[in-house]
Amino acid sequence: MKRLAVYCGSSMGIDPAFAGTAAALGREMAARGIGLVYGGGRLGLMGVVADAVLEAGGEVHGVIPQALVNLEVAHRGLTELHLVNTMHERKALMTELTDAFVAIPGGIGTLDELFEAWSWNALGYHAKPFALLNVHGFWDGMIAFLDHVRDSGFMSPARRGQLLVADEIGEVIDKLGAAIGAAEAKMVW
Repeated sequence: MKRLAVYCGSSMGIDPAFAGTAAALGREMAARGIGLVYGGGRLGLMGVVADAVLEAGGEVHGVIPQALVNLEVAHRGLTELHLVNTMHERKALMTELTDAFVAIPGGIGTLDELFEAWSWNALGYHAKPFALLNVHGFWDGMIAFLDHVRDSGFMSPARRGQLLVADEIGEVIDKLGAAIGAAEAKMVW
């Protein structure tokens, strides 16, 4: 895996473990030579993970709509900051730039990005894996709800199984890497 898209909050949340995990994820990514693709902001967990990757010598590619740059929330110290016009363009470019996706704690924007990546995968727009890093059980309620959706007949077990879940940073990176490897092994050259 060359690059990993991290979806996360533009705020810090109330549990200090959220920021600690964002920083640790960034350091682990840099240690493994995995570049960061993210929303380009300097605030909240977004800024924490970007700063951690940069401080550890890694590369960071931010993708941000011009409207957010105008609000002065763009991170100015990145390896590369891609400016786009819309949130749709942001998600499309992030998908193009990354090999996989992981969501750490965040709000409605994080959910939007994760579910769009999953929907685009279901529609065949990409075959990239995606995961939840379940920091202190943050995603437990959503995981239970998604199981309910599957059990109610609105999602196949195979589709539900696509969303990888891990409680530890190394575990989530390893699961995403294995999923990429499995997908590459299925490709016909």
